[in-house]
Amino acid sequence: MSSAEKLIPRDEGFDPARVKLDFPILKNTGLIFLDSAASAQKPQCVIDAIANCYSRDYANIHRGVYELSARATANFEAVRETTQLFIGAAEAREIVFVRNTTEAINLVAATYGRQNVGRGDEVLITEMEHHSNIVPWQMLCEEKGAVLKVAPMDDRGALMLDEFEKLLCTRTKIVAVAHISNALGTVNPVKEITRLAHAHGAVVVIDGAQAIPHHRVDVANLDCDFYALSGHKVFGPTGVGVLYGKAALLESMPPYQGGGSMIETVRFEKSTYADIPQRFEAGTPDIGGVAGFGAALDYVSELGLDSIERHERELLAYATDLLAEVPGLRLIGTAPQKAAVISFSLEGVHPHDVGSILDHEGIAVRTGHHCAQPVMEHFGVPATVRASLALYNTREDIDALVRALQTVRELFK
Repeated sequence: MSSAEKLIPRDEGFDPARVKLDFPILKNTGLIFLDSAASAQKPQCVIDAIANCYSRDYANIHRGVYELSARATANFEAVRETTQLFIGAAEAREIVFVRNTTEAINLVAATYGRQNVGRGDEVLITEMEHHSNIVPWQMLCEEKGAVLKVAPMDDRGALMLDEFEKLLCTRTKIVAVAHISNALGTVNPVKEITRLAHAHGAVVVIDGAQAIPHHRVDVANLDCDFYALSGHKVFGPTGVGVLYGKAALLESMPPYQGGGSMIETVRFEKSTYADIPQRFEAGTPDIGGVAGFGAALDYVSELGLDSIERHERELLAYATDLLAEVPGLRLIGTAPQKAAVISFSLEGVHPHDVGSILDHEGIAVRTGHHCAQPVMEHFGVPATVRASLALYNTREDIDALVRALQTVRELFK
């Protein structure tokens, strides 16, 4: 028994081994999946919800007067209400369905940003952002003649909040920050960030892609203006995401795309637009995907986010302690507040080689820059190995990872 296992108690109220049985790809293959930060696996209930939608309840929504279309519409809008409750939004109309977090951030940049950011204004992000929370703001700043400012992090991967605050000023129009870093696992103090930004008149956009599967999110409590998330990170299907926006802000924004569903009237001379959220949902959406997303939120709610968070916190501590004992292993990202992600390098071995060998051992990890090249530059590495945890991971998965890393070391002696 390792020292880590002696010191860190298990959360006896949560059984990840039993949870793993809900996921066919894990139950039937024996795969040890440590890449949930990229995309989480899907429980049977999500697969069933998508299949049921297409086999029993499918029709186009918001248009038909026949019973099947009305039922499909009701099911679709019920997921909007489920999402509202899941993240603590005040109204269902504050929930906009998009494809993913990336599209949600681009929507804000292309609508609110274009309306409210001008020459000499500033957009403030952090050094640890995913490319999806960098590039849209770069594009906006280039178009408008605005300035992109970057708040630094320290060598643990923690945001330097004092330096962040110094960068805020009356020219700051938008603050965009990750709730949790996908490359480091750092949990940012987004409620305090929002308070500071609002004190300077800035609007706050939170990239919640990595937070939504691991933490209870309450957008009303955070008081953020926008919150973006992806369904596939929270055990739902790909192709479905959500932009939360305060109703007053959404109502002030022009459409993101033109077409069907987002209009009130269309004339050759002029078109008028639908109310929110339909104004931002042009065309036929991913109806089956939204059904699966709703099932995923119900699944996580039934397990209990508090139980999930306790389990993952314990597992992260267990994994961190064991990996720290591996000779030549450098942990990258050791902020005091962390969640679900362990990035590391192994002396003398390229991360891609580590990943390939682990794959032969039946362990899936992510290697590369994780769409966070500025993070890699900060730590002076071209890439890392990233083991990301989820509710279906166990201590036995971590033990297998550590054994496999010992095999890597033996091969590269």
